[in-house]
Amino acid sequence: MTNALDQLKQYTTVVADTGDFQQFVQYKPRDATTNPSLILKAVQKDAYKPLLEKTVREHASKPATAIIDHLLIAFGCEILKIIPGRVSTEVDARLSFDAKRSVEKGLELIKLYETAGIGRERVLIKLASTWEGVRAAEVLQKEGVNCNMTLLFAPVQAAASAEAGAKLISPFVGRIYDWYKKQAGSDWDEAKMGGANDPGVQSVRKIYAYYKHFGYNTEVMGASFRTTSQITELAGCDLLTISPELLQKLHDSNEKVERKLSPEASAGEQLERIAIDESSFRFQLNDDAMATEKLAEGIRAFAADAIKLEKLIDGLR
Repeated sequence: MTNALDQLKQYTTVVADTGDFQQFVQYKPRDATTNPSLILKAVQKDAYKPLLEKTVREHASKPATAIIDHLLIAFGCEILKIIPGRVSTEVDARLSFDAKRSVEKGLELIKLYETAGIGRERVLIKLASTWEGVRAAEVLQKEGVNCNMTLLFAPVQAAASAEAGAKLISPFVGRIYDWYKKQAGSDWDEAKMGGANDPGVQSVRKIYAYYKHFGYNTEVMGASFRTTSQITELAGCDLLTISPELLQKLHDSNEKVERKLSPEASAGEQLERIAIDESSFRFQLNDDAMATEKLAEGIRAFAADAIKLEKLIDGLR
């Protein structure tokens, strides 16, 4: 019998969500995603310390922030030797509220990739889905730089990203699930709130339907999964980025995977366009407690890991 991972690949493009590129070779993903936290985790493993040390040695005279950029590109280049598709590389989270500097950083990263012989068509620049991040994506897309909007939790973030012409969005399934489960406390009922009723799954389904209904070309890539059920309930989504641990579970499972999302099923839904001027964006995001909290929390966590990475680099010089 075909395993669950291979069944999923019939409906959805599978993406590996890790900086540990040696770990995902067997799963044959098309694309891969990274972030500062994943890179920090990877470079602390013996297998990747030589790559870190080499990067620091070659760019020792540069500021730690610049060395991180070179490290991200080093990981991206190694990943692209393994996969046939694209790698996502993240702009420093500390620039999440600075559109101008986010654009500059995105262009710097693309230039580093091109200097290394990697065409920009194989790279997605990740930006936080703040108002400023969306505006940066709009500029970068016009420059031929494809963007992946991350830390996305609310429909208004998705709508604004699509209107800006972003290539791809990454709505965070597991972090939405985490928030609602924590809020419910002892009243949480996994049997009722799991599977198709999972709030993270529901969020991605609504965004997917909105995009297909209004004919946006922006790709939807579910991210941040906690269980294989969250993944299989989104079979048919454009892409799903999955950790090696969950890829392995899908690989080892013979559970039947059926398509749950399709453009045809979404086309007939009665939906209204979301207002996405700046004031409407900020109000709608503020009005969504879950999205506001998880966006802020995510930016803080990525920024903190960038600082840890800087300190690790400084310790090697």
